[in-house]
Amino acid sequence: MKKVVVTTLIMMSLNAIGQNVMSPELLWKLGRVTPLGLSKDEKNIVYKVSTPSVADNKSTSKLYIIPVNGGNATEIKDTKDVLKDKNISPDGKFVVYNEEVKIEKVLGKDFYPSLDKSDAQIYNGLDYRHWDTWNEGKFNHVFYKENKDGAKGTDIMKGETFDSPQKPFGGDEDYIWSPDSKSILYVCKKKAGTDYAISTNTNIYEYNLETQKTTNKTEDNLGYDTAPQFSPTGNLSWLQMKRDGYESDKNDIIVEFKGIKTNLTANWDGTVDNFIWSKDGKTVFFVAPIDGTKQLFSVNFPGLTKIAINVRQLTNGDFDVNDLVGFSGDDIIVTRTDMNHAGEIYSYNLKKNTWKQISNINTETYKTLTLSKTEKRYVTTTDGKKMLVWVILPPNFDASKKYPTLLFCQGGPQSPLTQSYSFRWNFSLMAAKGYVVVAPNRRGMPGHGVEWNEQISKDWGGQVMDDYLSAIDDVSKESYVDKSRLGCVGASYGGYSVFYLAGIHKNRFKTFIAHDGVFNTVSMLGTTEEVFFNNWDFGGAYWEKDNAVAQKAYTTFNPATLVQNWNKPILIFQGGKDFRVPIGQGQEAFQAAQLRGIKSRFVYFPDENHWVLKPQNAQVWQGEFFKWLDETL
Repeated sequence: MKKVVVTTLIMMSLNAIGQNVMSPELLWKLGRVTPLGLSKDEKNIVYKVSTPSVADNKSTSKLYIIPVNGGNATEIKDTKDVLKDKNISPDGKFVVYNEEVKIEKVLGKDFYPSLDKSDAQIYNGLDYRHWDTWNEGKFNHVFYKENKDGAKGTDIMKGETFDSPQKPFGGDEDYIWSPDSKSILYVCKKKAGTDYAISTNTNIYEYNLETQKTTNKTEDNLGYDTAPQFSPTGNLSWLQMKRDGYESDKNDIIVEFKGIKTNLTANWDGTVDNFIWSKDGKTVFFVAPIDGTKQLFSVNFPGLTKIAINVRQLTNGDFDVNDLVGFSGDDIIVTRTDMNHAGEIYSYNLKKNTWKQISNINTETYKTLTLSKTEKRYVTTTDGKKMLVWVILPPNFDASKKYPTLLFCQGGPQSPLTQSYSFRWNFSLMAAKGYVVVAPNRRGMPGHGVEWNEQISKDWGGQVMDDYLSAIDDVSKESYVDKSRLGCVGASYGGYSVFYLAGIHKNRFKTFIAHDGVFNTVSMLGTTEEVFFNNWDFGGAYWEKDNAVAQKAYTTFNPATLVQNWNKPILIFQGGKDFRVPIGQGQEAFQAAQLRGIKSRFVYFPDENHWVLKPQNAQVWQGEFFKWLDETL
């Protein structure tokens, strides 16, 4: 009898563990992996794990090393003795680094030294603020010095009012050594003020240490040139977008060989995220979005021979390949995510086409959870195309029940919606709260061909809105969807989509949630910092009365002109340091809703940018998100 009782208790205990689901608190306890590279002997992988602390309102990081074939991870204090340092020149004589340098007078006290308590800021052109910081006349510059203690650095961009690494997200990947250690190559957009704000024309520059002369290696290209790296055989390669002002242009791999530049992906209908060379310099491996995921591809490098260039997709499945770390024998080391799992380090055997998970940062946590299920479906759009739609179902899903359902509107507008893992817009968490999530790969997303990707530009309120409605209408035919309890949520362009759909949805939705969304396209142009984005996607400025495309963007496609149709509750999140979609956008939307007498709430984060990064603010965000759904859906 005792045996039976004990067994029953164990089974009940195991069952209870199995019924645990993701929560906001647990989501922000998960470790977040960043691979740092292979060890010097190429036998181990070095990586960092950051873990947020809600109590301390910050994250802490630890460094680890793990064998490339898997095994136990060992914590290390620093990477100095184990990791290759790309910033040391190949001959070991020099080290390259970056520092911020004060160059321009901007502050009131710069112009009036005696008024040292002044906090005035004086500008003569745009780019006076970017992402979440104001321009104070300081610029990132590349330096080099002898590789010895006490050596003095040389600024290779002395006096220049330009940034390398690029702001706001560039790092030491923006500069590299040449194989002969005689020059430094770096990425820079050598434009200032208003010219900077309306252009995407970064170039790759080469600084010769002996002559101290700088050469523009990509002067012939007017769009983005980024991610320079040399192949093992000494060929310079980089990523390139052709058109100036178009931040989501097709991204191609360019290789320079004997003075001739070859576009390896020119005839392939896709766009590249990142790439790495094989050890023999004959193949480039790269990551790209495809059909609602991110997968590993390869392309051969033929040199000047007549061998055909061939792009091959190597992996396939409901997951995302993300970082490319390096090679170990026949294995390529990468990171991988899916909608239920945060990033872990994996190896993929290029001969056997098999996967092996190397790190297990959050494996034990996930074992205690009942996870959601993701399904792919293809919906016919109003113009007769096939659109991929992800449907995320709650844990322990029961098709005989009816579930409240959320239409998720992706941002970008040209960001892929794949098997990524977000620590804010987390589909697994939404599903764990009992919601079905409908996430369409609507017009504008990469991974479905360049034409599909580009269609959204200058058509923000057009076909893409029909795509959203086609997706939610199709999934709503399922018996498990409670059509009387549909919500619509999204951020950035997704927030724009929420504002726009609120004016045209014809009572499909019961509630709306928008985070840092574009509400008024006119004031957006007047306050955002990267003006090239609006110029391209809106087709011009609102004062160009003869420009029919632009006029449509500021009238027909302007959510502010549809507020008279709003009739459902709306929650609006806004970051105070969001200069991409500035605070006025959220304020205007909230004020409009309030003045129309619509149930609405404004959640303001004074110290957050376009994202919510602080652990306690993130918990408030999740709390308000689900509280609003409880109240209104």
